[in-house]
Amino acid sequence: MATFAYEARERNGKKQKGMIEAATQSAAITELKKRGLIVLRVKEEKKTVLQMEIQIGKPIKPQEFVVFLRQFATLIRAGVGLVEAVHTLAAQTEKKQFRKVLEEIEADIRNGIQLSEAASRHPKVFEPLFISMVRAGEASGSMEIIFDRLAFFYEKSYYTKEKVKSAMAYPLIMLVLAVGVTVYLLTNVVPTFVSMFQSLNAELPVITKLVLNVSNSITYSWYIYIMLMMISWVIFRFFVTTEYGRKFLDYAKLKMPVFGRLFQKSSLARMSRTLSTLFASSVPILQALSIVEKVVDNKVIGNTLSNARDSLRQGQPLSEPLKGSWVFPPLVTRMISIGEETGALETMLDKIADFYEAEVDNQVDKIKALIEPIMIVILAVLIGIIVLAIMIPMFDMYSHIK
Repeated sequence: MATFAYEARERNGKKQKGMIEAATQSAAITELKKRGLIVLRVKEEKKTVLQMEIQIGKPIKPQEFVVFLRQFATLIRAGVGLVEAVHTLAAQTEKKQFRKVLEEIEADIRNGIQLSEAASRHPKVFEPLFISMVRAGEASGSMEIIFDRLAFFYEKSYYTKEKVKSAMAYPLIMLVLAVGVTVYLLTNVVPTFVSMFQSLNAELPVITKLVLNVSNSITYSWYIYIMLMMISWVIFRFFVTTEYGRKFLDYAKLKMPVFGRLFQKSSLARMSRTLSTLFASSVPILQALSIVEKVVDNKVIGNTLSNARDSLRQGQPLSEPLKGSWVFPPLVTRMISIGEETGALETMLDKIADFYEAEVDNQVDKIKALIEPIMIVILAVLIGIIVLAIMIPMFDMYSHIK
């Protein structure tokens, strides 16, 4: 997306200047006309390297977005107008990029554009789920309820994601520690003792020779290992950008030992919570499933939901196509089936989400309890091998001297 500086005139004759992001100049002009402006001039802004803003991640953090939604709901409930609410939130936010987004949304609303449409022009900030729910709130006149639901949804979603991240981070930290200690011993401790043994013409046992070979390889060929890791990372990143690669990775994640169940449960919790939130906001089921396909962030589950949409178009219930997928346990499909039969699908999905969010907590605790002793054993074995490689020649030398 490029940035364009524009000059335009409002319908009342007042001149307006500003910036707009668009793919092309013609797209920028079209967008300005949609806002009801008479375009006078549009020119692309060329930024130097020093003028460019470096953006890492989204313009606003998930937890800050939840606070924004809560505040928005409070302002609307207090009777504050939509324009004034957006203006107030823009004025108080400390995030420069998010403030700019809110200011543009405020300008759009003043020009007669609905909040849902104005927000849809900023896809990096507002997901399709947000847009659909706000659109439903505009139609029903229950914006404060919608924003409360959105805040609750994003809060739960953020908490579940953080739990999964913490479960992944712990073994990763332990692994880095184990590798770091091993590399230090191989490059600093082992060479010292081995050189001493060689100076005394001591016969080195097989285990010592093997450890010495690894030590020399790391010491003198470390750049080769770094290059191999970098090449492997580039190949992996390219692979997962392909359709097949993404499907393969998502399938592998669900089938991983120990972590597979965690990924499955977190995905089911997110799917159920999203569907429940959308149904509660009167979003049509086909549109809701389309949104969930993207939100769940797993191609295997997404493909199953896509098949479910096709089945719904043919008059089948939602639970039927899910029963044929190994990803959805009988508990999930049965509860969805009961929800469809009783007309309480939204409630059942909420219960499924609550259950699997609690399961994610339990699974994380189990993983942490399991990983710690495993990593300690691995570290002990690695250090033990290195210690043996040093001690065996020392005992041999001592026995010969004696």
